[in-house]
Amino acid sequence: MRQREMLIVTVLLSVGVIVMMFCPLQKVFAFTETRVESPTLHYIPVVTDDTFRIRYTHSIHKSDVLEYYKCVEKNRIQMLGMEYEDLAIGMPGYAEENQTLTQRDGKYYLQFDNETIENFTIYIGDIDLDLVLAYKDYEYDLKKGLQRGKSYLFEVKHISLYDQWKGVRLK
Repeated sequence: MRQREMLIVTVLLSVGVIVMMFCPLQKVFAFTETRVESPTLHYIPVVTDDTFRIRYTHSIHKSDVLEYYKCVEKNRIQMLGMEYEDLAIGMPGYAEENQTLTQRDGKYYLQFDNETIENFTIYIGDIDLDLVLAYKDYEYDLKKGLQRGKSYLFEVKHISLYDQWKGVRLK
């Protein structure tokens, strides 16, 4: 009888460990390389604050562009706004429906009323200009953590301990 109880406890503990290993519990900013057969997951753990921004230097204007985002329900990404200095090539010069474009102190501010997306693709250019994700007073240099010349699907999702072990945590 004692052996039977020990066997049951051992089996239950083993099942519990397996479930914990593969149950997606950790919320992360995930970067998954596109156009490859076996993509590697790169991630940044999301702890409490759900707002983040991406800052990059525009390749033509050579000025900083800030994009503001927030994680919302069901792991969707809410686009909050953009801040930039130049209207020419590649930058919005007018507001579309549910957007507001203002100018003050030499900068343009494009705000989105309630635009949410599931993900977006980010290209890591092979030029020596800034591309960072800022979260919780820290800037993650995406050109150091991800491979230049590659595209990555960016999304907010929950991953398991196994996925964390198999993936690459960005620093």
